[in-house]
Amino acid sequence: MSPPPPPLGRARKRAAQAYDEALDDAELVAARAALAQGRWQNTRSLLVRTGDDWDRRGHRITVLAKESYCAAWAREWLLAEPDSGDATVLLALARVRRALRGKEKPARVREVCRKAAEQLPYDPTPWLGLLMLECSLGAEGDVVRIFEQVRTRYADHHHAHHLVVGWLAERRVEAGPDPLHEVYDFANWAAEQAPADSPLAILPVIAHAERYRSLAAAGHEPADPVASGHWVGRRARQVMKAAFDWWLEWEHEEHPRRLVDLNFLAHAKVCEGRGAEAAALFHRIGDHATAAPWSYPDRDGLTVFRTARAAALGTA
Repeated sequence: MSPPPPPLGRARKRAAQAYDEALDDAELVAARAALAQGRWQNTRSLLVRTGDDWDRRGHRITVLAKESYCAAWAREWLLAEPDSGDATVLLALARVRRALRGKEKPARVREVCRKAAEQLPYDPTPWLGLLMLECSLGAEGDVVRIFEQVRTRYADHHHAHHLVVGWLAERRVEAGPDPLHEVYDFANWAAEQAPADSPLAILPVIAHAERYRSLAAAGHEPADPVASGHWVGRRARQVMKAAFDWWLEWEHEEHPRRLVDLNFLAHAKVCEGRGAEAAALFHRIGDHATAAPWSYPDRDGLTVFRTARAAALGTA
């Protein structure tokens, strides 16, 4: 029997939410709304159109998979089309999301992801699901090995690199601030390995914010990032300047996760006290705030974002 549709008030409830991982992807928003009512054919069409644009495919599937109803409707899709690789991957990532919420056994979900990877051997998305799981629940060797599986299929995978940076940033936090920490080395290496126009050029900024999150949570940095010296050292300023200069030269309006990068970069410029540069970024971001890094380490991210944006744009 098909799962029931969500309550009629769901669309209005979503409109009131502060953050939407779909960002500005209108096609994704429409497919998600249709899937909520059991019309999985819209999702099938969306993923066919997405093709092997791996960053966009990963973005769309992970956003759809977050919804509580996704696993049920993905199973319905598989009943109708048992050989659908797209349905198999969607169900696998929906179960990853459930495992991360403690609603599925990780061992079983790992098996489901591996079966999806066997069915679609060139697709990095099943491995992205495994990476999401292992970065939260797995061992160090598993994270490294699975990340390499993603990179083998798509070396510049945006989401996968962000996951690894967040995972590395939490290592050896008990030692306190360390300008030579491995998360910085990894981010610099990835940025240097990527093509000149790759948004992985922003990864050193992501590393800086993620390391701050870990240090602040452990009490090694102030809870207010603007009051921290984390963004004002010579090395930090060089990183922020290089990232901002890259954005001015290579701005990618079409990248599905560019607003994630822009939020991190705007946050860095606010913490650095560079109001004019922050304002330029806020103009591009619009209302598409992301929880990370505005909520770091444990703040009301939407309030922080709106306050910072108003100050930068002179509308406070």
